Amino acid sequence: MKKKVIAYLHTHWDREWYREFEIFRLRLLRVFDNVLNLLEQDKIPSFYFDGQVSALLDYLELRPEKEALVRKFISEKRLFIGPCYTLVDEYLTDKNCFEKNLETGLKISREFGCTEFIGYLADTFGHSKNIPKIFKEYGIDKCMVWRGCGDIPSEFVFNGINTVNMIRGYFMDIFSAKMTIRQKADWLKGNLDKIAEKSKDVLLLPVGADHLGVEENIAEQINKVNTQLKDYEIELSNPFRYFELVKNNFKYKWNDELRDNSKTFILQGCYSARTKIKQANTTTSYKLSFADKMQKEFGENYTSAINYGYKLLLQNQAHDGICGCSTDAVHQENLIRYQKVNQVADTILRELKFQYPKKYASKMKNHNKKYRAVMEFENTKTTENSQIISAREGFEDSLLYNTQRIPITEDYTTIYKYLQEIKTTDDKLKISKNTIANNYISLNLKNNEILINRKIKLDFVRYNDYGDTYNYGAKDNDTPEIAKIYSSEIICNGDYRKGLRIKTSFFDVDIWLDIDSKILKFDINWNNSSENKIWQARFTLPEKVYHTCSEDMNRIIKREFEADYNMRENLPKTKGIEVKTNFAPMQRYVGTQGFGIITRGLTEYEVYENTLSITLLRSIGIISNPQNPSRTTPAGPPIKTPEAQQLGLNEAKFATGFFEPSNYNNYVEEYYSEIINL
Repeated sequence: MKKKVIAYLHTHWDREWYREFEIFRLRLLRVFDNVLNLLEQDKIPSFYFDGQVSALLDYLELRPEKEALVRKFISEKRLFIGPCYTLVDEYLTDKNCFEKNLETGLKISREFGCTEFIGYLADTFGHSKNIPKIFKEYGIDKCMVWRGCGDIPSEFVFNGINTVNMIRGYFMDIFSAKMTIRQKADWLKGNLDKIAEKSKDVLLLPVGADHLGVEENIAEQINKVNTQLKDYEIELSNPFRYFELVKNNFKYKWNDELRDNSKTFILQGCYSARTKIKQANTTTSYKLSFADKMQKEFGENYTSAINYGYKLLLQNQAHDGICGCSTDAVHQENLIRYQKVNQVADTILRELKFQYPKKYASKMKNHNKKYRAVMEFENTKTTENSQIISAREGFEDSLLYNTQRIPITEDYTTIYKYLQEIKTTDDKLKISKNTIANNYISLNLKNNEILINRKIKLDFVRYNDYGDTYNYGAKDNDTPEIAKIYSSEIICNGDYRKGLRIKTSFFDVDIWLDIDSKILKFDINWNNSSENKIWQARFTLPEKVYHTCSEDMNRIIKREFEADYNMRENLPKTKGIEVKTNFAPMQRYVGTQGFGIITRGLTEYEVYENTLSITLLRSIGIISNPQNPSRTTPAGPPIKTPEAQQLGLNEAKFATGFFEPSNYNNYVEEYYSEIINL
């Protein structure tokens, strides 16, 4: 008896990738015009629009006359959209943004009449264990995944949600190939046999690929292929029918993340490609979230502006954008979008500040008091018992807010940023040429080594990188170049903040410590002139690192590691394999052995023996390198991307302290509160 195969038609739509957004959008017009024509002529039963609504909105912006037809097919359950606004990368977003993504996507989908939803994650680079929990909170009880599943069967329960493992992926463009029906049937049999190994009596077959249209005669082709298949019968339908047919098959349970790359690439070099994009995303996400929180406390007059800001932000978090694996022109547009979102968030906070001066000042002071003894202020004048930390030329915010006046040349003045104590403390803040310390934490230079609390050693290292934007390309048995320490000097010696600069052979490292603070803050600014390198801050700990705790979707995730495993000694020798690594993604925090690191947009770490390393920068110059020693197979087009080398000015910001994972958020808030002190 033949096994039933449920095939569904789709296109995976990257808004931008190896071509820019507007170029892909014009292709989208041709692709989706064709889909609507086929639906209208009853040549196809249905179409699944990639689990996101942004592509549909992009289409309708240029084809508004098609909206009624789109609504008709959605109401007839022949066109399926949502639930997300964009297909974001799961490891490079946060819980708040992912929830906004679902809220926005579901609202739009329902307004168009769509009522059934699947958490569709066909091409994200591995899957967070926390995503199913969020889906459940929004009433979504089905999920589809691909990368990172290893040997998990086709139907399984992923942290409480019935989930389908797309065994052979979403990329099935065989019906577009210049092959005979016999050849197509043989090719399909080989793939269906592999899917059948992990399935029961019903199989799922995606039909489509990246930016691919539907063949006019697809139904006819499938009918002909069915005559050639002895073991399978393909039925052209939709994923919802598949879930109904296999509803009793969800027995296998998996309650961890999905990052096993033994069967599928998870392309984890994307965590560190184009650091500037990650840095902008992390700080912008935090600032917009804070602006939203504040405006809700003052009457929600800025809700529409916040929603607009989130749409821009989520467009950047689509996985080929935030992953850094697109063309230089795409990422230039990304950075402009981040600037626009920052403008929205900053302006909302400033306007609230002048609309409600006393209430706003009180809330900001109370927010900071939870985490800090001092607070940053900006004004044309300083106050007594304050410490000036910088000055700039500009117009006062109060003048810029005033709609009854315009600033003139004479209003252009000096504006000071200064620190002022907001709660009393007995802390003893001190500094010398080789030491910066308070009652809680210290950094010492001893025998040309940087030591934190005299027990954690900090080095700066770099390796060669023969990879691309998808994967760090390691060299066999490569050993790192270690930065040499040249000198140190005091750069700030105030009552509330002190600063020490350490000059190394790589760059200068500025270390800051505030009164009553339990974290050391590190600022690195340098002019990078080196291509094809990976730069890391390496912390040597007292014991081998067998597990870490890091932030994932604003929750703590614990990961286990083989401490002695070295990817540089285990590079693949055969085609089609992605090297197993001890690299992992993080959001803002990673820690182990009571030691924690908080970063601003540094989203990757590595474990080896008793070291924990944070990637500061990865310089590479190609989207996909066919000779990448860590992957051995292309993952995309070999387009040169010189801006991914990140030559010129770069910065890296992180902080360290001694605290347990259960308390990490207090230290994150202390470090991040500087971002929103206006």
